[in-house]
Amino acid sequence: MRTAYRVETVRAAEAELMSRLPEGTLMRRAAAGLAAACFSLLGRGRVYGARVVLLVGSGDNGGDALYAGARLARRGAGVTAVLLGSRAHAGGLAALRAAGGRVAEDPFEPLAAADLVLDGITGIGGHGGLRPDAVPVARAARGSGAVVVAVDLPSGVDADTGEVAGEVLRADATVTFGAYKPGLLIDPAREYAGAVRLVGIGLEDLLPSVPELQALQHEDVARMLPVPAAESDKYRRGVVGVVAGSRRYPGAAVLAVAGALHGGAGAVRYVGPAGEAVIARFPETLVHAGPPAKAGRVQAWVVGPGLGDAPGVDDVLASDVPVAVDADGLRGLSAELVRARTAPTLLTPHAGEAAALLGVAREAVEARRLAAVRELATRFGATVLLKGSTTLVAEAGGRGPVRVNPTGTSWLATAGSGDVLSGLAGSLLAAGLPAIDAASAAAYLHGLAARRASGGASPIAAGEVASALSDAWRDVTS
Repeated sequence: MRTAYRVETVRAAEAELMSRLPEGTLMRRAAAGLAAACFSLLGRGRVYGARVVLLVGSGDNGGDALYAGARLARRGAGVTAVLLGSRAHAGGLAALRAAGGRVAEDPFEPLAAADLVLDGITGIGGHGGLRPDAVPVARAARGSGAVVVAVDLPSGVDADTGEVAGEVLRADATVTFGAYKPGLLIDPAREYAGAVRLVGIGLEDLLPSVPELQALQHEDVARMLPVPAAESDKYRRGVVGVVAGSRRYPGAAVLAVAGALHGGAGAVRYVGPAGEAVIARFPETLVHAGPPAKAGRVQAWVVGPGLGDAPGVDDVLASDVPVAVDADGLRGLSAELVRARTAPTLLTPHAGEAAALLGVAREAVEARRLAAVRELATRFGATVLLKGSTTLVAEAGGRGPVRVNPTGTSWLATAGSGDVLSGLAGSLLAAGLPAIDAASAAAYLHGLAARRASGGASPIAAGEVASALSDAWRDVTS
């Protein structure tokens, strides 16, 4: 599992470690890792004679860039520093000059011929985009064709929130120190970071056990997924009820059931007007005309995909089993009604639906995704899966770390993919997973299935994602 920590947490750990070490040790560790990453990016045979430009701000990450530049210069690279702050780190600057590096008078001349640019303009404490005087230099760096490597974080993004409130220097790669920062894992900032490499500097034992963000990996998800015991039958494995679809949107019911059938529960009950379409595609489904309360016993419900104005949401929310609410089920949803439930509730909005629930513009949700998912989880007392380019999952009440899903592909932005996800999450709820785990595992498998279906490079339909879920499950558990 990858974890990310807020700036104040990382700085507290750094301060504790620095108090135990000789002065400058931590910066030299960071610079060594940064230089090693640059060697790799340039290709070890191409370091000698490579033209490297350091964009150096006043902060410590400017010092990191200078010390790393000194290491590159000692390996034969031609290293030039462009000083953009009111002051430069004195020790780093002295080390660079001693290694044969130089300071540019004109920032644009070395950038025009650069092979690699180190972005050390602003560090993890930066907010609100680049300063105006740094903008033309950053644009020249990006337009030079050189490989741009961000030192700890791309300059101009918010490390804690992932917000981008102004001009940012987009990196091809980011080398971050000690711990991941939330902004490296959450859009819109994530898209500016490129490939992210973590360099250990000795903070591991000094960081708290509860991070700001968690990004699950295969082994984490494998531990969550249900495995039938020898004595299991379809009812012991869990039955998920799906209230979805309408005469206008029968496909939503088919896709939600497809996701549910691949989610680990023993059986799926479908309730709604699209029963014929569901049975035609999945004859193993148990179909009932409704209402949900009379459909038979279930261990969890999924409600909302393609439902339109049809009834069923209130009936499902009145039940005493976990409920996943998606799509049309989210329209006009009452926070008071959700908070009054005794069983877990999972909400799975996209940014537009989240904005409607919060009473804000969609752009506000997309700009501040971490704050939005926490606010929804707090306001509704529900676990919230906020879909998007980076899918986030917050526990009911906004407690604990937010989970960010590392799988997926932009090809998932296709009609019906969310219906598959909601069915999958509901099935995991019925199998007995806590809501935070059901949502996180569902997002992970869903993204992995999409990657498989698309091959990473081709368009996919939602039905193909559902069909690839079994392979994704095997990938995780094998």
